[in-house]
Amino acid sequence: MRLILLGPPGAGKGTQAHLMVEHLRIPQLSTGDMLRAAVAAGTETGLRAKAIMDAGKLVSDDVVNAIVSERIDQEDCANGFILDGYPRTLAQADAVEGMLQDKGQQLDAVVELRVDDEAIVERIAGRYTCTTCGAGYHDTLNKPEQEGICDKCGGSEFKRRPDDNAESVRTRLMVYYKETSPLIGYYHAKSLLKPVDGMLGIEEVSGQINQVLDTLES
Repeated sequence: MRLILLGPPGAGKGTQAHLMVEHLRIPQLSTGDMLRAAVAAGTETGLRAKAIMDAGKLVSDDVVNAIVSERIDQEDCANGFILDGYPRTLAQADAVEGMLQDKGQQLDAVVELRVDDEAIVERIAGRYTCTTCGAGYHDTLNKPEQEGICDKCGGSEFKRRPDDNAESVRTRLMVYYKETSPLIGYYHAKSLLKPVDGMLGIEEVSGQINQVLDTLES
């Protein structure tokens, strides 16, 4: 099954992608992971990407598209894959469609996580992690059992990402609506869009996604 996971930052794509991997036994593909793997492997495209990144520049669409194409040719993608965080733009979406056609493949569905903007701001702005073991917590949604003490390792020092604040989150949302949200209409027009309610609990969202996937498989 070949899937795209779509949704704004903070919608829970990473969490749901992990659960989908367990359910479907196909790999989750993110551009960051694919870029790092291609650079580490020293592929021709990976070396091109490394030269661009070493120069402090953004990797161009044609290089990213080539890395994605190479990745989905690998053996573990024979039964499908989950694209997470790619495509981000209409141009990249066209590139995905073209590369799959060239391989005699096609997308099965685009799962869209729909989440209220203010809920996203609250989710992200309240996040923090244990500096010792990396366990994640939240100011209101997931506090340690004992205040100031990590449940997993007993550590007492925590940190927040500098960009995990309300202003930065709203800026990231604006970028999403400007660049990525047009994909919602694009895939709806192709009858591939499968929206789910991302406001529910993790298990409930996963259940909705599994219902969508089971329908596709049948």
